[in-house]
Amino acid sequence: MTSSSPKIRVGILFGGRSAEHEISILSARNVLAALDPARFEPVLVGIDHDGRWLMQDPQRLLASARDPRQVRIQDAPPIQMTALIPAQGRGAEPARIDVVFPVLHGTLGEDGAMQGLLEVAGLPYVGAGVLGSAIGMDKDVMKRLLRDAGIPVAAFRTLRRDAFDADPAAACTAVEALGLPLFTKPANAGSSVGVRKVKARAELPAAIRHAFEFDMKVVCEQGIDGREIELAVLGGTPPAVSVAGEIVVSHPDGFYSYDAKYIDDSGARLELPAHLTREQLLRAQQLALKTFEVLECDGLARVDMFLTAGGELYVNEINTIPGFTAISMYPKLWELSGVPPQELVSRLIDLALSRARRRGELKRSLTRE
Repeated sequence: MTSSSPKIRVGILFGGRSAEHEISILSARNVLAALDPARFEPVLVGIDHDGRWLMQDPQRLLASARDPRQVRIQDAPPIQMTALIPAQGRGAEPARIDVVFPVLHGTLGEDGAMQGLLEVAGLPYVGAGVLGSAIGMDKDVMKRLLRDAGIPVAAFRTLRRDAFDADPAAACTAVEALGLPLFTKPANAGSSVGVRKVKARAELPAAIRHAFEFDMKVVCEQGIDGREIELAVLGGTPPAVSVAGEIVVSHPDGFYSYDAKYIDDSGARLELPAHLTREQLLRAQQLALKTFEVLECDGLARVDMFLTAGGELYVNEINTIPGFTAISMYPKLWELSGVPPQELVSRLIDLALSRARRRGELKRSLTRE
């Protein structure tokens, strides 16, 4: 970009109607702080709990609290999404944008719904497309695809709300075959929302019902006794993978729960980098890249794994819009790998624009020669 070139207008889209609304605000704050002011002009759009799209003030967001219990979308007159779409070239309206950086964690933001809306609108956007986003969000479909691709995952069972309500006892009996401890999770949620660790049979029905409060489908999976290892993937040709980090949990929940992540300052600590042998790191990196490919991802993802005492690796899940908060692994892992936040955010935006250009070259209709 030359000095006379107009800045690229980046729409940072955050908030949303999911249970991860507040974490999304914290992520947007850090993305905004890492945006290169020489290249990019931010346009902030917050989506409140009612689904209204509201223009946000960058300075107020940067000055906001770092505690998810204290952040909120700024009240403002609602706008229509169509106000963001350039009509003929660059519009003069303050809301017009060139590329979207969505940091909408959870349902209706990370599950392909928003990606589909942006595709229809013709707006380039950072991250996985509709298919990769939907797969990455649905833990049931994700685990089936990984298993079928020969990627090791923990044994699991999937429950659907209607079947569980019809015969809870039979459903619990089938899940108990996984052994204890086990985890119950909403199939479509993140940040450990709705997740419980079940240590006794008597706890299972309530844990399943709790997960059903957040989704119509619940995944119950075998508890793996292992270290929690995370790696970051950055799209490209070929994609790149970071060094590994480790989550060491000390919270009473006994796992990396929502409270351990965001509420309790001493609930967990990050080991950066994780203390792995060279062979373990290489295997983990190869597994992360294969997971990224199998699940049709693009742009960015964080791949979470378990490493057992015997040296076995199991993929736990992928996150296609990983957190960008001050304590989030994704930006920390890349900074440790030699990619500081400003460069990381710039590369993600460049990848989004490059993908949009390539897709724009595809034929949209058949023409006669």
